[in-house]
Amino acid sequence: MEASPDTPHIAMDTAGRMTAPSAARNIDAILAELTPRAPVKGAALEIASGTGQQVARFATALPGLHWQPSDIDTERLRSITAWSAEAPNIAAPLTLNVATDGWSDPLDPMDLIVTVNLLHLISDAAAESCLAGAAKTLSPRGLLAFYGPFLRNGLATSDGDAHFHAALRAANPETGYKDVAWVTERLSDAGLATPEFCAMPSNNLMIFARKG
Repeated sequence: MEASPDTPHIAMDTAGRMTAPSAARNIDAILAELTPRAPVKGAALEIASGTGQQVARFATALPGLHWQPSDIDTERLRSITAWSAEAPNIAAPLTLNVATDGWSDPLDPMDLIVTVNLLHLISDAAAESCLAGAAKTLSPRGLLAFYGPFLRNGLATSDGDAHFHAALRAANPETGYKDVAWVTERLSDAGLATPEFCAMPSNNLMIFARKG
């Protein structure tokens, strides 16, 4: 799922591929951190694949992994399918709601799980369910990687982030930026090792946590 404080327009081409400018902006920086840490081969899950732009790039950059995209929105699932049409290492997308208890139970073990710009758009309870289910699904030494904006010590790191966080909370008080301390505690509760935080453009973070 792609999102940013400026809520960019999402376009669609004649093949049914949706394009979000934020995904195009973010992907190179994400891959720069993800590629050296990701397993060379195995199974990978992207939670909330959104338009499908990112999983297409992930599959090209990490060809030894077999990618399983997912989302909950029917139109986005169609876009993911269109973006993945010519990629031999991308499976058909799953309808996956990480806010539902037991969402990860039907999944096979994953060596890598990635999600981009999701946690601030869902409630604390849904984010906790997402992280716990992801940790449960990881194979031994599997890697969880997620990207987005976060609070530090309860504070946003820019006026733009503060305004966007406030707008999210005004629209739905259960959503909004998660604090890095909250995330660290939830990852520990889920049995993952101490996370690694990587500074990213626009005050965002890439967070990596390994199982075991």
